[in-house]
Amino acid sequence: MVEVKDGKKILTTPISAEDLKGIKIGDIIYLNGSMTTCRDVAHRRLVEEGRELPVDVRNNAIFHAGPIIRPLENDKFEMVSVGPTTSMRMEKFEYEFVKETGVRVIIGKGGMKENTERACKDFGAIHCVFPAGNAVVAATEVEEIVRAEWRDLGMPETLWNCRVKEFGPLIVSIDTEGRNLFEENKVIFNQRKDKAIEEICKHVGFIK
Repeated sequence: MVEVKDGKKILTTPISAEDLKGIKIGDIIYLNGSMTTCRDVAHRRLVEEGRELPVDVRNNAIFHAGPIIRPLENDKFEMVSVGPTTSMRMEKFEYEFVKETGVRVIIGKGGMKENTERACKDFGAIHCVFPAGNAVVAATEVEEIVRAEWRDLGMPETLWNCRVKEFGPLIVSIDTEGRNLFEENKVIFNQRKDKAIEEICKHVGFIK
């Protein structure tokens, strides 16, 4: 479901492909509902080893992150810090990952490329960037850690299934049309760069 509340565009899980159609690169959104931290080893286990994720992320969200967790009593946990890790490390796995899991929202740091663009376009998903340097703020938007799976991987790589409330801001970097904010901005930057270099050269041509 998608709604606008107090000027914020909020996605609530479960999320359908239809919910994402009106969301475009550059949009700022927030997430309510189910989000699971899922990074390098979990991607490898699913794609390279053919292992099924022990958490169902279909129509939900994953976060490329390695959180800091505080254990509580009765097998409960508290999120202390949860900052994004570099999404590009998961790029080679992401097409198959999205195809196999049906995840709708991928959150991380920095851009991704062709595999993720194709996955978002073919299967109706988006990639979003959580601003770096806000890991403690992000932790305050985690209402509860519901489950912890694959704990043998250690704290950063464990699948921490969380319930989140207005998790964000999330900047949409790849939309369901496969458009890529980072790549399109690179084109604009290079166009501006070439014009700037041309102008500078007019004034420093005397330098040998």
